[in-house]
Amino acid sequence: MSIENLDSAILATDYQWSVGLRIDIEVNGEEKEYFLKIIKQSKWSGMAEGEFESQKALAAIIPDNVVIPMAWGMLEEDKSKAFFITRFRDLRDRPPPTVQFLAILKKLHQTSVSPTGKFGFQVTTYNGPPKMVNDWTDSWEEYFARQFRSDISFLQNVYGEDAELADLSEAFIQKVVARLLRPLQTGGRDIKPTLCHGDLWDGNVQIDVNTKQPIVFDSCAFYGHNEMDLQNMGDPRCVFGMNFIDMYKNEIGASEPQQDFYDRHDIYAMSKENMRKFLARFPNGFGDFKDDATL
Repeated sequence: MSIENLDSAILATDYQWSVGLRIDIEVNGEEKEYFLKIIKQSKWSGMAEGEFESQKALAAIIPDNVVIPMAWGMLEEDKSKAFFITRFRDLRDRPPPTVQFLAILKKLHQTSVSPTGKFGFQVTTYNGPPKMVNDWTDSWEEYFARQFRSDISFLQNVYGEDAELADLSEAFIQKVVARLLRPLQTGGRDIKPTLCHGDLWDGNVQIDVNTKQPIVFDSCAFYGHNEMDLQNMGDPRCVFGMNFIDMYKNEIGASEPQQDFYDRHDIYAMSKENMRKFLARFPNGFGDFKDDATL
């Protein structure tokens, strides 16, 4: 048996939560290759189950384009460490052809169905160390708002208390989130809870050398608003960029009210500066919404 250290997941400079290993082993005279991820700290051991269930859900919809999970569990000799294992794939760090990847995302978003008809997921998943608050709910506004609060709380714990950020984020939830997400499920409108990868960017999409297919991995899945899955992809640092967002809107369509599409995209990938800008635009929250259908 041979073991090769592949990579690790790192947050800033102080957090290292996993290590990835390639394992080559002979079974009944046949060489097998596996990828093993070890979660190194007990407080994040749930990541293994979260990734397993996330990849399992994705594999049910787009089996040719995901890392297929095999197992997860706790290490026998050290119960403080968890593992996630899958078949090893020879992947290349290259951006997938845009049209090909758009078709994959379209299939995932349009054919997936929430098992409860609600927003959430069956287990806790992790977007890096931060937990996803996946309790089932009928309201997308509620799901997003509680996750936003959870993420802010995590940041405050890691980097220290920021009173301005705390006040700003709560005002943002009460006004901007209400203004841009509540219309999705009021006035006769509704959205379908869609299976989302949760952390889509070019670092989590690579090309399989053998099949030539784009392969997605490192998911933190949830059933949510499909547009949320684009949250990282419009970032200038991402190879997809806003051109891909435009293509998605044209091919798959924007949720109603369509005029809010790009604003929703912005709040799904929110910064402190943009929170201030949106609060200045929508000082009255949901009261600032003007329904085109009633004009």
